[in-house]
Amino acid sequence: MSIEKITQAKAQIEASAGYKTLLSFFDEDSFCEIDTFAKSDDTFAEVVAGFGTVEGMPVYAFAQNGDMCGGAMSKAQAAKLKKLYDLALKTGAPVFGFYNSKGGRLSQGNALLSAYGQILNQASNLSGIVPQVSVILGSCLGTGALNAVSADFVIMSKKASLSIDVTGENSSAEYCASKGIASLVAEDEEDAVKKAKELLFYLPSNNLNMAPEAFENEPDPAGKCICQKVSDANSTLPLNSEFGKNAATVLGRIGGTVVGFVGTKGVALDCSSTSKIAKFVRFCDAFSIPVISFVNSTGFESIKSAAKVSSAYAEATTIKVSVVTGTAVGPVYIAMAGTGANTDLTFALPDAIISPVNIEAAAIIMSPDKMNVPVSEQKSAAETFAKESLSAFSAAENGYVEDIVTEDNLRDKLIASLDMLSGKRVPTLSKKHSTI
Repeated sequence: MSIEKITQAKAQIEASAGYKTLLSFFDEDSFCEIDTFAKSDDTFAEVVAGFGTVEGMPVYAFAQNGDMCGGAMSKAQAAKLKKLYDLALKTGAPVFGFYNSKGGRLSQGNALLSAYGQILNQASNLSGIVPQVSVILGSCLGTGALNAVSADFVIMSKKASLSIDVTGENSSAEYCASKGIASLVAEDEEDAVKKAKELLFYLPSNNLNMAPEAFENEPDPAGKCICQKVSDANSTLPLNSEFGKNAATVLGRIGGTVVGFVGTKGVALDCSSTSKIAKFVRFCDAFSIPVISFVNSTGFESIKSAAKVSSAYAEATTIKVSVVTGTAVGPVYIAMAGTGANTDLTFALPDAIISPVNIEAAAIIMSPDKMNVPVSEQKSAAETFAKESLSAFSAAENGYVEDIVTEDNLRDKLIASLDMLSGKRVPTLSKKHSTI
């Protein structure tokens, strides 16, 4: 092929939507494309793929070309993505996928099924080794959606659609956010790329490296929740906010160190909230991100849900520090703050309550004489009993918490704890994986 034809082909590729997306994602002049001229039937492959840096950090990325055969999956596209995944596995760098595809090239028949299978297998092999992020910019339907949602995090533009059902039913960003599929929702493509870059700053390159540190900032003086009061200013990134609303999962920094915050909100944890917590804790553990849990819950709505959370905490060997901020009742304390969670350190705020069962039942069982009052006064009597007999101080006396800390001192205590635990090493028994 002549230089002139090569130049023309290059110009055609660089004019595609996928190429422009990757240019907006990578640092200027850092993007290196792979398999640039790969053909899919009579056109260029429906995806642009390559590597570069984002704020100096090495990243692999691909972007489907919605303006080229609808971004349809094909043998050629699968071959490019497989090569990208192979490089990521060898070098240990994150993979970001920008999706905009209306399906697959059905004319390729069973070869298309094989192509999908290869990509799903490669993504699975990478899971837990390098972070994977999917950014849905347009349509992502059918089998291609399986690959997208297998990533650690999914970012969706409000105009995007994501569904294994090729009809596109229940595929909106709002629906996916409410079901815990979309971790973040963006206003448009530009905002989605911005959010992808922001998320990258919290992620390690791979499971052997630590997440990037930043300069320490003092907490925001206007911070309202306990997470904002202890974290560096402007460093928190809430995830899955529209799903499992009885709990919060947040990436943030304390003293410049990336941590995963888990917070409960004073009510029982439903199935959505426990699934959200368990998935987040497992992600943090896979990449050795410390987990700081703020525990304040009256219990679990489902015993199966309780087992999910308990298993995630018990199996995690990353740094785990729990703080009882309100009432921690029985199973919740055990699963998220006590011996069942295998936490490294457990603290409590001065007004915290730790009870084996709900405080009314505890008062009746442990101090029936104090509950010998009219029904209208029993709740108040139980609360008085809890403050006297189920207090943080009582728990500390019995070794159930390491220390009682005020909110004003909590940040310093957490920074000191993370520093001390930074060299944590935990040998584990050889096994393939747990089954819970």
